[in-house]
Amino acid sequence: MSRLGIAWRVAALALAFAVLGPPHWIALRLLGRRATLAPILFHRVFLRLFGVRVTQSGTPPAPGEAALVLANHVSWLDIVAVGSLRPLSFVAKSEIAGWPLIGTLAGLQRTIYIDRQRRGATATVSTAVGHRLAEGELVVLFAEGTTGDGTRLLPFRSSLVGAARAALQAEAGRGRVRLQPLAIAYPRRNGLPVTRAERAEIAWYGDMELVPHLATFVQGGPIDVHVVWGAPIAFEATTDRKVATAAAEAEVRAALRGAGAGVGTVPAPDARPAAPGIGLQEPEIATV
Repeated sequence: MSRLGIAWRVAALALAFAVLGPPHWIALRLLGRRATLAPILFHRVFLRLFGVRVTQSGTPPAPGEAALVLANHVSWLDIVAVGSLRPLSFVAKSEIAGWPLIGTLAGLQRTIYIDRQRRGATATVSTAVGHRLAEGELVVLFAEGTTGDGTRLLPFRSSLVGAARAALQAEAGRGRVRLQPLAIAYPRRNGLPVTRAERAEIAWYGDMELVPHLATFVQGGPIDVHVVWGAPIAFEATTDRKVATAAAEAEVRAALRGAGAGVGTVPAPDARPAAPGIGLQEPEIATV
């Protein structure tokens, strides 16, 4: 992509933000969580401008159904891809709130921040996520706790899955909360299968600088992202969060292999699902 091509795309994205951002900011204050359209549109504009095609399979939660989504995390692009599909919010490290522009975008997405240096932060965030779930929202938690190099799946952390129990406590009449495994894969670029070396270029991890990584992404050409909604797990008052988390990790691992991602894994203990899948219908495939 030429410099001129990059420039006009960035300008078009800035225009989209100028058009969508201020009305969405006002809508958040007037409508709260019901202000959901602008982030989806902004993400889709980004995807269209920069040649990213998102497909999804499986059956996601029904509109208005609360779910704690447990996803793998490869790149900053995960947020744009998943955010383009439906109204939702993310859990992210507190440092992001102070990042120029990105912090603003995260705030407009109603991101829930966790300060990993503060004692008691997990309990506070679990309560906040639990209230979101009790209100029927979709909250995405990147359960590995960080981004990987794109070649393996890191163990899922169970600490914030306690938010599902907080949701049950916040809404006494609720019998269970849906845990939704979600696999994010990058199978093709420029129409060809992504190689192992290219996965490391797509992934953003460790101490990589964001701006050079963005430049590499833009110059690399069109990319396909495939999102797989795994079999849901019913989380009840008596459910062991560690067992439920292990079951979600196993679902994501299987989905990544099925999507042809070729992602290896760090060994994790075998575990059966905490409860049967709830209402999962026949797989569907949709293109954004």
